[in-house]
Amino acid sequence: MLSFDALKSAVAEGSVDTVLACLVDMQGRLMGKRFLAQHFVDSAYDETHCCNYLLATDLEMATPEGFASTSWSSGYGDYVMKPDLSTIRPVPWLEGTVMVICDVLDHHNNPVSHSPRAILQKQIARLEALGYSAMMATELEFFLFEKSFDEIAKSGFRDLTPISAYNEDYHIFQTTKEEHVMRPIRNHLYAAGIPIENTKGEAEAGQEELNIKYAPALECAENHTIAKHAVKEIAWQQGHAASFLPKISHNKVGSSSHVHQSLWMDGKNAFFDPDAELGMSDMMRSYMAGLLKYAPDMTYFLAPYINSYKRFQKGTFAPTRSVWSVDNRTAGFRLCGAGTKGVRVECRIGGSDLNPYLALASQLAAGIKGIEEGLTLAPPAKGDTYENSDAPEIPQTLRDATGTLEKSKMLREAFGDDVVDHYTRAATWEQEEFDRIVTDYEIARGFERA
Repeated sequence: MLSFDALKSAVAEGSVDTVLACLVDMQGRLMGKRFLAQHFVDSAYDETHCCNYLLATDLEMATPEGFASTSWSSGYGDYVMKPDLSTIRPVPWLEGTVMVICDVLDHHNNPVSHSPRAILQKQIARLEALGYSAMMATELEFFLFEKSFDEIAKSGFRDLTPISAYNEDYHIFQTTKEEHVMRPIRNHLYAAGIPIENTKGEAEAGQEELNIKYAPALECAENHTIAKHAVKEIAWQQGHAASFLPKISHNKVGSSSHVHQSLWMDGKNAFFDPDAELGMSDMMRSYMAGLLKYAPDMTYFLAPYINSYKRFQKGTFAPTRSVWSVDNRTAGFRLCGAGTKGVRVECRIGGSDLNPYLALASQLAAGIKGIEEGLTLAPPAKGDTYENSDAPEIPQTLRDATGTLEKSKMLREAFGDDVVDHYTRAATWEQEEFDRIVTDYEIARGFERA
């Protein structure tokens, strides 16, 4: 990380000439402007502006009707982008470049409530009022492909040849072949202040995993967002495509983004009680019970697109049941570090396409509600939870998840009605767009036989 004074010195000596001022959009992407560094340190460090449609659009940058926050009838005005100068960092894979993350404000300097960063900050403040802080970590899984983004797009996204030919889970020889991509990812991100731990081959051909050390919740979300952005840019620089699509084929394992979490107080893990069963404090049990009770409510924030739900398949390490277990990867929630000071819960529901700010915020909201309600945790599930027909299912389609989001009293209380309505509209738009498209599957299946 760089202080503002250090940035000014770097600009004066000529080692930095570009500042990326970025907000995080609804999809978890970095959006913003490239500033001439001298102009940034002279004046733009205080604020800049952007069109308010950036928080009311889809992956294609369409402008759907139905958002209360902005529209054609209101003229699509501006938001203020307020640089958070504590987030200035180098971008080592881009020459002479640094990045700063911005808060999104209205013209009265109030946070825009449906901004992903503001949503997470609100839940962090609720935790602090209870005396806790959250330490969180996310795992990033993605596919690397032989060809570039442009080459794959020109093929109509049909030539999806992975960078390797076989399952490379923990495979050192195969991942050696990929070091021209993965090594700069690790090293550049570490130089950018992201506490990278490791990379490894994942459980499919061409599938990778990037692990980052746990951090306070807001820092965790920013580490994830910047890392995901960097993976795409660095792969592109090496002539390859990297995709965070959760399910690239029906016959391949999907990509996830597991979320690890614990609450801390006075520098210690408040989830840990050395005298309790499995080392789980009463507070941890209530927090986890909240995660389980409200899993359907928050599934949209862990799986925001049609494709996200194709990942939830039996026998693929992607969960289908909202249960918890002790070190069991078939469950939606896995207890890790049982009986130790590192005890934590891993949510395994999230896909690689999640927005980390929204995912972490929804997890915290559900856990806080569990604490407030003093919920009791049911005994852990055992064995293959895919076969546990009595356990509640995770919503299996975007349509189902949208319904539970819209009706969620917990999220309306935690986020606000306007925020839930905003993201409900984002979800229904995704469904509407998919429903009107004729797919290759339909044509191939019915062209002659129907």
